[in-house]
Amino acid sequence: MSRLHVVTGKGGTGKTTVAAALALALAGEGRRTLLVEVEGRQGIAQLFETEPLPYEERKIAVSHGGGEVYALAIDAERALLDYLQMFYKLGSAGRALKRLGAIDFATTIAPGLRDVLLTGKACEAVRRRDKHQRPVYDAVVMDAPPTGRITRFLGVNEEVAGLAKVGPVHNQAQAVMRVLKSPETAVHLVTLLEEMPVQETVDGLAELRAAGLPTGALVVNMVRPSLPGEEHLDGAEERTGDLARAFARAGLGGARRGGRAERLVAPLLAQGQEHAERVRLESGLRAELHGQNAPVRELSLLGEGVELAGLYRLSSELREQWP
Repeated sequence: MSRLHVVTGKGGTGKTTVAAALALALAGEGRRTLLVEVEGRQGIAQLFETEPLPYEERKIAVSHGGGEVYALAIDAERALLDYLQMFYKLGSAGRALKRLGAIDFATTIAPGLRDVLLTGKACEAVRRRDKHQRPVYDAVVMDAPPTGRITRFLGVNEEVAGLAKVGPVHNQAQAVMRVLKSPETAVHLVTLLEEMPVQETVDGLAELRAAGLPTGALVVNMVRPSLPGEEHLDGAEERTGDLARAFARAGLGGARRGGRAERLVAPLLAQGQEHAERVRLESGLRAELHGQNAPVRELSLLGEGVELAGLYRLSSELREQWP
């Protein structure tokens, strides 16, 4: 069973919301999850209506089943200091490097190094054990970079391991890739029932599989509810007369040709036609996603927007669908 859940998606699909809801869902029945942010946007703090997250693991929520959700905003500079202390015991020398600006310089000119530090910190949380050798966290959920960058983001450790043939850098990179390419990891892609997000999801899924990275679910976010009578939309324009007479019986104008009832029908039919086209498009996109040989999960559109109560509602929907 996967313990590291990497959540990615095209910008605007709500991947941070899905990551937060998944962390809540996985924290059911007394379990403990860690929700990790790597892009420095403080999106998790906003969703949970809390103060900006520091570079430390902090409890931010309790699930309906009594589990706990912790959160961590990973800072590449602080992670590099941790790394230098862990492998090279630099201590105060590392802090001096930070004061001189060397740490910021290193993480800025070498974006690959930044990604190594971010993924390494998340994988460390997956591997961490308590004094009884039990996992500290039952699951770690990463709010990861967008789909277009996710394969390189997760695969950068493999490149680093190839460049550094020996030593702690090589060993650390290999250890991270062992986690990322194992059944412990699943990369979930968030999409909408729209053409561009679905195409990017399909392309991203293919890239991840080509790189040997384990994929998880395709999460369709913001799914609108079906409306009564949608099955009768096709061909409605052929029943203009019937609709006009029905309007007339309802007191909305006379039934004569060209009357008020018939004039009301035309714009309603136009709206209905647009809606029918939308339903057909969504049906085709849904079929394309189901054809990708990956589990598909769907989350409802929250009409009032995403606030804390809505986040718990989405977590309940995921908990019902998650194996």
